[in-house]
Amino acid sequence: MTDSVPHYQSITELGRWLRTGELSPVALTEALLARIEDLDGKLGAFQLVCKDRALAAARAAQTALAAGQDLGPLHGIPYAAKDLFDVSGLPTTAGTRLLADNIAAADAAVVARLTRAGMVLLGKTKTVQFAYGGAGVNRDLGTPHNPWHQSHHLPGGSSSGSAVSVAAGMAPAALGSDTGGSVRIPAALCGITGLKTTVGQVSRAGVYPLSWSLDSVGPLTRSVEDAALIYQALQGPDAGDDTTRGRPLQDVMTNLRKGVKGLRIGIAETIFWDDAHPQVAAAVRAAAQTFESLGAHVRSLDFPAAADAVTLNPRGLVIAAEAYAINRRFIDEHYDELDPIVASRMINGRDVTAADYLQTTLDWKRLRLEAVGQLMDVDAVLCPTTPIPACTLAETNGDMEMYSHKNLMYLRNTAIGNILDLCGLSVPCGLTGDGLPIGLMIYGRPFHEDRVLRIGHAYQQATEWHLQQPGLKWAASG
Repeated sequence: MTDSVPHYQSITELGRWLRTGELSPVALTEALLARIEDLDGKLGAFQLVCKDRALAAARAAQTALAAGQDLGPLHGIPYAAKDLFDVSGLPTTAGTRLLADNIAAADAAVVARLTRAGMVLLGKTKTVQFAYGGAGVNRDLGTPHNPWHQSHHLPGGSSSGSAVSVAAGMAPAALGSDTGGSVRIPAALCGITGLKTTVGQVSRAGVYPLSWSLDSVGPLTRSVEDAALIYQALQGPDAGDDTTRGRPLQDVMTNLRKGVKGLRIGIAETIFWDDAHPQVAAAVRAAAQTFESLGAHVRSLDFPAAADAVTLNPRGLVIAAEAYAINRRFIDEHYDELDPIVASRMINGRDVTAADYLQTTLDWKRLRLEAVGQLMDVDAVLCPTTPIPACTLAETNGDMEMYSHKNLMYLRNTAIGNILDLCGLSVPCGLTGDGLPIGLMIYGRPFHEDRVLRIGHAYQQATEWHLQQPGLKWAASG
């Protein structure tokens, strides 16, 4: 691995170098493939690496750019995709050996869009089994190693491998999915940026589902600007996902750099802060002060819908019912072959009555309207992404009660946003005394991704937390 090829540069900077000839798509791809080979033996982020496919795509991008055929800011930029996303000719395992032979016949809609934008797929990243868990543990195919600590700390889930790949400089960006926090939790625990989109803004066609009511697709990147560039390419109507029909495209780049002066930002003083680690709470409060110094109007905000969302999500009833319906054959026929924690959560869906399911979804619709009303006087609200930082894998191994407690703590603040159908952005805002990342959540009203990205970008222009890098000498194979 040569020092001449950077691993932590932004997509914008990499794109500039690709167009000036200082770097070629092939050289960039080769460097990242070498870094994956060097580090992933310890980190375990990738389920599979498609080296030949990646190099072929990089050569095609190089030829096109040399001929003046520029597809835009993502052309020639490598990325990774969570192993829920179909890629033609490759298996979609959804985190279980039982799907090892599940070869995709076509690309997921978002993979196809990134291909049309000229991006280069490096490989598919590990996920929690069936994407059902916030801690990031996979007892079947392996739990990726959070790169911020030499001892095995949790990466967050379920987009665990995607977050680790970006945080360790093995990919500039990665695709993830978010049903209860699966983009934002690993982004927070691994010190990167993660965008949870509103259901209906990005197609989920060709993405292995967990809950059709809550699943969303979003990018994991090192900066908000990078997330905005990828979101710009991902969004829009798709015939394969009827929730996207009629959704207008958002122009997120035009206003991205307009700052926060005059914007109204609330600090959601409610359940988000319960049992929060003191250093996490302090870092998020400090971030609020940064916004104030940038000219935003920051104030405490009552947001009772957040606590109501937790109350109206007993035992994850809706997700459990929908996950069981989707994966029924595995629960009914292969229960003993599944991760026991995932299986025990999913089987609860078998006992959910139609009346309870329908009543809960109706209650959610009412609550979502109330939440929008409570947020009408602010442009965004702030809270900790997760109330606690990453813990060690050892703390959850062999102790179902401890695992369940940690998993629920990681999911609590993020799942509120899914139930309320908010969009949300997690950005790094500090490090604990043990050197573990802390995430700041910026919540916005549904379909206000452009606004939360603008706010997050302003924060990153004023701070350097997103520029911090984990020391990885311990992970290098050489």
